[in-house]
Amino acid sequence: MRLTVAQALVRFLANQWTERDGEQHRLVAGCLGIFGHGNVAGIGQALAEQGAGTSAALPYYPARNEQAMVHIAVGYARTRNRLSTLACTTSIGPGATNLVTGAALATVNRLPVLLLPGDIFATRVADPVLQQLEDPRLPGASVNDTLRPVSRFFDRVDRPEQLPAALLGAMRVLADPAETGAVTLALPQDVQAEAYDWPEALFARRVWHIPRPLPEPAALERAHALLRGSHRPLIVAGGGVKYSQAWTELAVFAHEHGVPVAETQAGKGVLPHDHPCAVGAVGHTGTAAANALAREADLVLGIGTRYSDFTTASRTLFGQAAFLTVNIAAFDAAKHAGGMLVADARQALRALAPGGWRADPGWTARAARLTRDWQRHVSRVTTGDALTQPVVLGMLNDVAEGGVVVNAAGSMPGDLHKLWRASDPGQYHVEYGYSCMGYEIAGGLGVKLAAPEREVFVLVGDGSYLMMAQEIATAVQERVKLVIVLVDNHGFASIGNLSESVGAGRLGTAYRMRGPSGDLDGPPLPVDLAANAASLGAEVLRAADPPTLRAALLKAREASGTTVVYVETVPGPGPDTTAWWDVPVAEVSDLPEVRAARAAYEEAKRDQRPCP
Repeated sequence: MRLTVAQALVRFLANQWTERDGEQHRLVAGCLGIFGHGNVAGIGQALAEQGAGTSAALPYYPARNEQAMVHIAVGYARTRNRLSTLACTTSIGPGATNLVTGAALATVNRLPVLLLPGDIFATRVADPVLQQLEDPRLPGASVNDTLRPVSRFFDRVDRPEQLPAALLGAMRVLADPAETGAVTLALPQDVQAEAYDWPEALFARRVWHIPRPLPEPAALERAHALLRGSHRPLIVAGGGVKYSQAWTELAVFAHEHGVPVAETQAGKGVLPHDHPCAVGAVGHTGTAAANALAREADLVLGIGTRYSDFTTASRTLFGQAAFLTVNIAAFDAAKHAGGMLVADARQALRALAPGGWRADPGWTARAARLTRDWQRHVSRVTTGDALTQPVVLGMLNDVAEGGVVVNAAGSMPGDLHKLWRASDPGQYHVEYGYSCMGYEIAGGLGVKLAAPEREVFVLVGDGSYLMMAQEIATAVQERVKLVIVLVDNHGFASIGNLSESVGAGRLGTAYRMRGPSGDLDGPPLPVDLAANAASLGAEVLRAADPPTLRAALLKAREASGTTVVYVETVPGPGPDTTAWWDVPVAEVSDLPEVRAARAAYEEAKRDQRPCP
């Protein structure tokens, strides 16, 4: 079959499927794109030829920003439990390099996305072309090489004959739950348009079977011994529980053995918030209940977590507890030098369930008491007459009624982790592996494309909004409904608090004009974010107090299109923080607040558990 490289690529991608537990899913369910001279005559032509409608074999979605395209694909892939994703195509040059942040986010979070940036001419006869980076030491290098360190798989297709091997290698990584992340195929623009005679077999329907690896018997025996010897075990449930769809097995295991379950950001929602074994968020953004149990536990059973510094409170949280870690990736399973089960989370929980052991009854009862105390604290801080951030989150939690909350950066992920009462595993979607400002609206669009039956509530602060709001126009274009809650506190609240805590005086964290003194101490910026959202095509509702906020949220929930609810928050009491985070403080300074912060830092460092 004689096709161009780009035509062959599009036809191949449309015939790739994943299968797990007897259910099949399109591996690449569509293609996001922004066109320029690096891809318009190649992938652009191929997509136009097959049709750009949503009923096409590989539906095409135009976006406004290349980084945002990757965020959309990440939101989609996470919602589909890594069984399906979207491709992203760009021109060479700025379009390609704009992918780097999104690629890093995908790889950090172990989420599959396919990146298809155009590239310079493979023949080099036109060198230097527009937007070409010339390196006299590496004539074959292009700006796309910036994607190498943030991709789990990278290949450049310099000849049509190389395409089949590159495609199979890319699909293998996308479909491998232990290896997945950003996958990049750099496509020189002349090669994209070159014709070649392809074997028909390349375009046959191909099913990639997603494995559920079983625990190795000897490792399983060692794990059972650790569990039987434990009196105060604590489960730390991560995103791997969601991707494995192992929440039922987790609930059964925890109930049968009386083990409290704490959740990471990625794992939040794996148990309903009112489950008897659920103790809430753990780590620097964790609850007082979960963190108290973490300090007292004699065994930490981590399931599907990569143990980021927020989860471990920079290695100060778990005292002298032993570790038993279940992860499909050996790299993550080995992080705390304890017992390892390299296996699918669902299969591991089923294998660990027998044994006739139970946690100490006093330990289980203590977990329940601490959790009740914490829930009373949540009720106090999420109700009131002032529009504090916790009050806004509490009201949204009530109105959402099982909808998906999407967030990523600033102070809200910490408050959400502590305060949000998730009712099912898909309700909580907070990107905190990379904590990328600007993810929220684009990520929410990906969530809604993946789960059109669910209401999606995007929480975005003014800082994140100003970085990447333009995908509101994409949501309007695609007739995709989002409820966007735009929380304006006139600056970077989270980093402002951190800056103050290390003695840096909240430098550059308030949105203020430069004053007569030359400092940024003038009046607030005269920026109308609500008007900006309206200019992008959204309906906008403004809320000035709790009653008008509730009314606006209810109206937005019932609307048929994308609605932005704009609310200005005021300072007020937030949820307690009970765990540390390692942010170095200047060792010497003339400022007394810096010296005090350094003394507190050195004190906290004494509790830090060394790397094994």
